[in-house]
Amino acid sequence: MKMKKIAALLAIAAASGSAFATNGYFSHGFGIKAKSMGGVGIALPQDSLAAASNPAGMAMVGDRLDVGLDLFAPIRTATWTATNGAYNRPLEDSKSGRNLFAVPELGYNKMLGWDMAVGINVYGNGGMNTDYGKVVISGAATNTYSNLEQMFIAPTFAWKINKNHTIGVSLNLVFQNFEARGLESFAVATQSSAPESVTNRGKDYSTGLGLKLGWTGQISPAVTLGATYQPKTSMSRFDKYKGLFAQQGKFDIPETYGLGIAYKANDKLTVAADVVQINYGAVKSIANNGDKFPGVAGTLLGSENGSGFGWGNQTVYKLGMSYQYAPNLLLRAGYNHAKTPLGSTQTFFNILAPATVEDHLTLGATWTLADKSELSLSYMHAFEKKVTGVGTGNGGCVVAFGCGGAVAVSGHPVDLKMHQNALGIAYGMKF
Repeated sequence: MKMKKIAALLAIAAASGSAFATNGYFSHGFGIKAKSMGGVGIALPQDSLAAASNPAGMAMVGDRLDVGLDLFAPIRTATWTATNGAYNRPLEDSKSGRNLFAVPELGYNKMLGWDMAVGINVYGNGGMNTDYGKVVISGAATNTYSNLEQMFIAPTFAWKINKNHTIGVSLNLVFQNFEARGLESFAVATQSSAPESVTNRGKDYSTGLGLKLGWTGQISPAVTLGATYQPKTSMSRFDKYKGLFAQQGKFDIPETYGLGIAYKANDKLTVAADVVQINYGAVKSIANNGDKFPGVAGTLLGSENGSGFGWGNQTVYKLGMSYQYAPNLLLRAGYNHAKTPLGSTQTFFNILAPATVEDHLTLGATWTLADKSELSLSYMHAFEKKVTGVGTGNGGCVVAFGCGGAVAVSGHPVDLKMHQNALGIAYGMKF
């Protein structure tokens, strides 16, 4: 494979990087093979997308190229449960209208002798999207819409220190874009520190540079362990939305770290498990409480401690297994669980990001073709999870609605629910 062809494939993947994710706003796994096993990959590298889970894995997959596409369908609904309060609407369900997303991925790996590897991964790390097709938050002149996309381009180096232990590092080049419409009720001085930069500003872009470190160790012929660490990635500000996100438009990538184990029970069966921590709570635009609407001193949107989504840290548990059913057919299955990062008092602002799902079931298979290339499929179903909202608010007056005096705002009770399906396909070529 000539380098100019690889560069062209990278450009295609980069141009179409759209994602909506499922562990909070992160993907449940990276690479079609890993996705079909509940997302496991820290101690079980299976293809050249391994660096997205653990950079050390690239020294264990050989020379190969993998290209994949995941068709992701999140079905999300926001339901108002009361008619009082400045933002509240009559009891109704509002379903997001855009329910299918194409999530591409690309990996390339080249061994440098037996002990070193260089490669690159291009993948959607995650995102959030709602497109309700109508006004969901009262006081707006346009339909409620939001879209966040994150793409990673990760050049990677991995080194086998000896036959049992491998380390690796990825340089994460992070690109994200964001757009929001229909938030005019927040675009006032009583709600935002920069009301002109809250909504209907078109797409804005943000970039950042980060690292991901990894280790794998073969403890016995049957057992492999792995560990990864990715520090928080500081991103440039969304200047067009500095009145919406805390810290004048900052939306950093949270710190993550994880441990993994893979056990080869016999020649046909392998079982693997990962535990991953995502520290959403250290990113103010994600973690700051979103239950102070109308705005009060110190919580105005866009300010240092401005209202956010109210997400807490999330621990993700992944379990997967693979079974060599026939010489040319490998079957996979998995389970992924992570408690939703948002609580019942935070549902109002999370109309824009209803990340409620917790339990995921996955299936998949890989066929080895006549030329030793591979065709892999994956399926994921995230079971419906509902978060019942509890009314909150500071009891103040919203001038934008002409209240003309001290009008008590009893809260913004909104119920959120979502379920998801995803179908992926990938082609892998060894060389």
